[in-house]
Amino acid sequence: MKLDRIQIDPERMNGQPCIRDLRLTVRRVLELVALYPDRNELKQEYPELEDEDIRQSLLYAASSIDDRVIELHPYAVAA
Repeated sequence: MKLDRIQIDPERMNGQPCIRDLRLTVRRVLELVALYPDRNELKQEYPELEDEDIRQSLLYAASSIDDRVIELHPYAVAA
């Protein structure tokens, strides 16, 4: 998986993963995708943000979530 647009620098944005040389964190991009369901409106507000930036932000977030199965047991019913 190629994530060449995601940068982590302890000297920038408190070490949070950012998009290229922009002052936009991956977290902020994910928020923006949720807030602007219309990509054209998102691009009007943030013209520096490219489709590949958004794609890689989503990939980065997905890869950082632990994908494990947790078995849920029903509550014991008191008799």
